[in-house]
Amino acid sequence: MKVILFNKPCGVLCQFSPEGGKSTLKDFIPIPGVYAAGRLDADSEGLLVLTDDGALQHSVSHPQNKLPKTYWVQVEGEPDAAALKRLAAGVALGDIATLPCRARPLDPPADLWPRDPPIRHRKAIPTSWIEIELREGKNRQVRRMTAAVGFPTLRLIRVRVGDWSLDGLKPGEYRVLASPSCAGPGKAGL
Repeated sequence: MKVILFNKPCGVLCQFSPEGGKSTLKDFIPIPGVYAAGRLDADSEGLLVLTDDGALQHSVSHPQNKLPKTYWVQVEGEPDAAALKRLAAGVALGDIATLPCRARPLDPPADLWPRDPPIRHRKAIPTSWIEIELREGKNRQVRRMTAAVGFPTLRLIRVRVGDWSLDGLKPGEYRVLASPSCAGPGKAGL
């Protein structure tokens, strides 16, 4: 079994097949037979788990397993305690309602790489960071949640999936786990 941790840069599609001249996983990971266990939209960055094991892929990506996924989110504005409480309680998004999650303020991450392309800045509107931990993963969920409580997402970085983390990986870098059977989701050893 192969397990690969990849720091997906902004703009990269979570697929190996080419599409419209955009960068894909194939441009970064020359290992055949592995597939993404879950997805990040093209505008999002951070941890993507890839594997050649279908059961592991299912356990990582299927919402029924409730594997925690942690995101650092730069938002427009400064969410107060009430906005964070609304996020944590679950947000009605029209077509779906999100499950309760963990949401807390976050100091700007130290030593964070610059985003390419850079986020937009407005002189009159400050930005801030929050950390959100979900146990589900609907399409563009975090972006929709922050917008619904009045704080649009400017930058979204997934930093953790279960016990796997982004630690030590720069954008575009990947790491093949030496003994993934000892370090899978919910297990110690990473």
